[in-house]
Amino acid sequence: MFLETISNRFRNLRFQQKLTALFALTMVVILVVNLYMFVIINDMAEKVEEVYTSNVSLNELSSGLDAVQAYMEEYLNTKSSDAMKDYYRSEQEYQKLMEGLHIQATDHMLWLTEKNIYSLSKTYLKLAAEVIQAKRGRNVEKYGELYEETHMLYEGIHTYIYSLNNAQFKDNSRNYQILIHALRYMEWISVGILLLVLLGNIGLIAASTRSVTQPLYKLAKAADEVASGNFEIDKLPVKSMDEVGIVTNTFNQMVENIRNYIEQFRLTMEREFQMQNHLKDAQLKYLQAQINPHFLFNTLNAGAQLAMMEEAERTGQFLENVAEFFRYNVRKNDKDATLREEIHLVDNYIYILNVRFSGEILFSKDVDESLLEVKVPRMILQPLVENAFHYGIRNIDWKGRIELSVYQKEEELCISIWDNGAGMEKERIAQVLLGHVTENKEKPESNGIGMKNVMERLRLYFHNQAKVEIFSEGKNQGTEVLLRIPYRQEEDPCIE
Repeated sequence: MFLETISNRFRNLRFQQKLTALFALTMVVILVVNLYMFVIINDMAEKVEEVYTSNVSLNELSSGLDAVQAYMEEYLNTKSSDAMKDYYRSEQEYQKLMEGLHIQATDHMLWLTEKNIYSLSKTYLKLAAEVIQAKRGRNVEKYGELYEETHMLYEGIHTYIYSLNNAQFKDNSRNYQILIHALRYMEWISVGILLLVLLGNIGLIAASTRSVTQPLYKLAKAADEVASGNFEIDKLPVKSMDEVGIVTNTFNQMVENIRNYIEQFRLTMEREFQMQNHLKDAQLKYLQAQINPHFLFNTLNAGAQLAMMEEAERTGQFLENVAEFFRYNVRKNDKDATLREEIHLVDNYIYILNVRFSGEILFSKDVDESLLEVKVPRMILQPLVENAFHYGIRNIDWKGRIELSVYQKEEELCISIWDNGAGMEKERIAQVLLGHVTENKEKPESNGIGMKNVMERLRLYFHNQAKVEIFSEGKNQGTEVLLRIPYRQEEDPCIE
């Protein structure tokens, strides 16, 4: 887990940081190896030095013993104060040299010899002091005996030192050969370790370089594909967030954006084409009689004027509403309208129905007037009101009622058309929303623009962001059709 974390962090470093880290790691490894080899070689050098230190100590001990013996004999011959001073000085130096001998209990043969030398030296120094004392007291007989005994100890100690020196030299020579062999072995080991470090560094540098060159090669190859017009390439893998990884990720996003733009452009062109087809279809269906529109409007206006002249005000008002209703459908050739115009068309349509059916329809509105200038596709409200009349309240046994509500809820503009009529089953609602229900084109009183047409135009106009919902509790429980259109107060909901 720790190594994986370190690896992930290393991959996310910039390329300069990676090279710096590799160089620092190389230097640290080489430094550690050199320090280790220095410690090992220094330890061996100390051991080689120790090989001859013991022989040097014994030679110094032998020289110190000779100095004590020489200055003692000089004093015995001259009785001079200088000889006495030299004797005491040499005696102290010899005692210091004796402190370097091993005197603890042991079964080591060489150390036992050193212990014997130490003991004999202590006895020798004691007798030498007594010889000096006897000479100063002019005790010739005692002086002669002590001198002979001291001289014998002197020669015995020399013999011990000589034999010990030879034994240690042999032992040290053997140890020296072992250390020299080990030192050469460590030299080969150090060379091998440095070679391994060198090969490891070369491998790390090669891997680091390959982590840059391979993604660049793949990026260049993918760029050639895009330049040739192939935008359906797979995304390039991004394994690190260094400079190469950032460029690769940006390239992937660029290709994805180009693909989305091309697809969006294609859908836009297709949507525009379908919108024009729907509008033309709606216009044609409203001109089923193939009557010249201007002739129809002039005829209706003439009828309205004639009714006014004959003081038939209701007939005149009816003809004016019918003329305005048809004029809206023929005149509005652009693709959208305002909610104000759509609601006014509904008012005209309800007025015409109430004239035809003797005021059987109760119609009410609850409209947020701040939303009246919002643009929507043309002919989306009147077909829904027409459906509410024909399929909802026309054949019921009670007073029919239709309510139109327009309000804003969060970032949506909601348009509700409710009736208290025959209601719908859930299966029927599902079929209508899925577009599986065909419109009754033979129905003479229908304008031919049904629910499916309205949903399709809303989908195209609002880029699939508009929603159509139908609510009903079942048979004879009324129906509500709710249009939910994306809308924000500061901008037009239409997405061009």
